[in-house]
Amino acid sequence: MGRNSVVRAAGIVMIAMVLSRILGYIRDVVIYYEFGQNQLTDAYNAAFSIPDFLYMLLVGGALSSAFIPVFSSYLAKDREEDAWRVASIIFNLVISLMLLGIAVGMVFTPQLIKLLVPGFSPQTAALTVKLTRIMFIQALFMGLAGITMGILHSYKHFLMPAVGSVLYNLSIVLLGWALSKFYGIAGFSLGVVAGAVLNFAVQVPKLRSLGLRYSFSFNVFHPGVRKIFELMVPVLVGLSVTQLNLFVNQNLASRLTPGIVAALRTGQRLMQLPIGVFAVAVAVAVFPTLTEYAAKGEMNQFKKTMSLGVRSIIFLTLPAAVGLIALRVPIIRLLFEQGKFTREATLATSYALLFYSIGLFGYSAQQVLNRTFYAIQDTLTPVKVGVITILLNIALNFILIEFLSYGGLALAYSLAGIFNMAALLYYLRKKIGSINGRALMTSFFQTLTSSVIMGIMAYYTAWYLEKVLDMSYKINQLIQVSVSITVGVIVFAILALYFRAEEMYLVWNILSRRFRGNNRMS
Repeated sequence: MGRNSVVRAAGIVMIAMVLSRILGYIRDVVIYYEFGQNQLTDAYNAAFSIPDFLYMLLVGGALSSAFIPVFSSYLAKDREEDAWRVASIIFNLVISLMLLGIAVGMVFTPQLIKLLVPGFSPQTAALTVKLTRIMFIQALFMGLAGITMGILHSYKHFLMPAVGSVLYNLSIVLLGWALSKFYGIAGFSLGVVAGAVLNFAVQVPKLRSLGLRYSFSFNVFHPGVRKIFELMVPVLVGLSVTQLNLFVNQNLASRLTPGIVAALRTGQRLMQLPIGVFAVAVAVAVFPTLTEYAAKGEMNQFKKTMSLGVRSIIFLTLPAAVGLIALRVPIIRLLFEQGKFTREATLATSYALLFYSIGLFGYSAQQVLNRTFYAIQDTLTPVKVGVITILLNIALNFILIEFLSYGGLALAYSLAGIFNMAALLYYLRKKIGSINGRALMTSFFQTLTSSVIMGIMAYYTAWYLEKVLDMSYKINQLIQVSVSITVGVIVFAILALYFRAEEMYLVWNILSRRFRGNNRMS
């Protein structure tokens, strides 16, 4: 894949990610506008749990960690027949296990829901059972789409999988909203199923044009299949423990006031937005350089690149976290407070966002740190640290919920993320020696100081505008948030220049390179 092809592929994926996030936001706005943040949306959010777990266990883990590298290696060696044979075996195994899991899940849905969300009222639990059974159909087609996407990505084709992900959210928004007029909140679950079908269907024509070669085989002893299983094991362990944490979190949240499950989910999505926009961009930009330095044994340059990557991510996401904390109520009010999404729902979601934002920089730094271990061909350490982190998260859930209610669940998640970052840095230092720790700490405290001053200025700007503008109008809410963010960005930039932050130059280079790349594509 040449340089221009890489830029084009990255541009396609990035544009699809942005569109999917916008549609995901619109989806949430429509759902909360129609139904509010209550037991109905609690049931809708909880209904994803078991089907998503089935999908992640059988497809998400396999494709992200093992299938694409193995399939691509056969293609690179001109062994296309072997590649398709492995794909067929994996397809047959995964779909068979998926159908078995769906059948068992359908039968035991009431018992599973009672285990996951025991605090739900009988009516809410019954609705969750109904929606979960609908969602199981979605899991099957998402599994098909996931395998298809893995094959297309191996052939360096990114457009149709990207289109599929956009159609998935678009279907939920349009079809879900239309069907909700007849079926209530279940209409959006049906929209999810339709979106999964479209996501798969739009990829099939391209798959056929590549010369689809399917064979009915379950040969688990094929070397390629055995290699996939070998690579999958540590990732599946990590995924399983992660899902266990989600189940424990929902179990505890279900015992609280109706609407809390939905408030936690919305708060977490808002917190994760800067990770997707900033942290992933920096991590993807520095990963090829890290891999090159590691391969050449140039460890001094490797360490400098890792350090600068981590510092740049913290430089971007720490002020984002402080900004979310300072402006959490105005932002949520602007985005969601309309229709049946009440002022109480805004305050409930902002309480969750407050504690989720504390761990934003930790989860963001992991994007570079995990890739740093991958660059030196160590995939086990991040999984081991991840398992310990999730177990810590579960323990903190039980402790902090007693003091902070559902805010304790969000704070437990944040503290676990910070611990994960610190543990990865510790093990990395043990593995490669000095990691420019002094520069990391200096940069962190400079960024923290700048961020706190920025947050105070943004908060008081919002407070002043709250006094002089009528906030019952959306346009005034938009002015309040926009002006407050602008003031914050200007203050932070001035302070960063004062500290002569090296991270500013890396960030500027990455953004300008992406901008130039997108212009060349258009």
